[in-house]
Amino acid sequence: MFSGPFDFSIVKRAQEAKLIEINFVDLRNFGIGKHKTVDDKVYGGGRGMVIRVDVLEKAVSTTLEKSLSKEEQKVIFLGPKGETFNQTKAFRLSKLKHVVLICGHYEGIDERSFSFVDEEISVGDFITTGGEIPAMLLTDAVTRLIPGVLPEGVVEEESFSKESLEYPQYTRPEAHKNLKVPETLISGHHQKILEWKRKKSEETTKRLRPDLIKKAS
Repeated sequence: MFSGPFDFSIVKRAQEAKLIEINFVDLRNFGIGKHKTVDDKVYGGGRGMVIRVDVLEKAVSTTLEKSLSKEEQKVIFLGPKGETFNQTKAFRLSKLKHVVLICGHYEGIDERSFSFVDEEISVGDFITTGGEIPAMLLTDAVTRLIPGVLPEGVVEEESFSKESLEYPQYTRPEAHKNLKVPETLISGHHQKILEWKRKKSEETTKRLRPDLIKKAS
């Protein structure tokens, strides 16, 4: 599931430049018995299967970098009960040296697993089959914030970097039917262009995401 999304664009170039390293850990390698079992039925009854705590703990302990401190690496479970992922969390994670992402499946993980999990993160108030796609989202968002991955100054202008949305963008043709590029953007007046971008960013945020303005205040 991961090979496609991570083999293209920015994430691929970041790996090629040795700015990040992505390793895949197959839970089956730590499974129990001949069939490498990693999950079991729910105690107390209920539908679905739960990933075993003993299997998961062995996988995590083997994956952690022994030379790093708790402040330098984190174990994160992608699940629906965690705080919602956002740009602020992405910035925080980008400062770490090592992040272990646990992708739950079906009914998730044994509750005792949270004794060695540092944080649970959700990507929104909806349910996916597993944590693989949320892990891809998180990895992509964090990778973009690592110094050297994107040109200097790009991140600072993007949506959510300053609790606001980005200003509107235009390209050629200058006129399409009765729609034209704003005169300010083709004026060549750099100060006025900066002021236009700032104003439009504020207007767009106020119109579409007023909650960001309250949060910034």
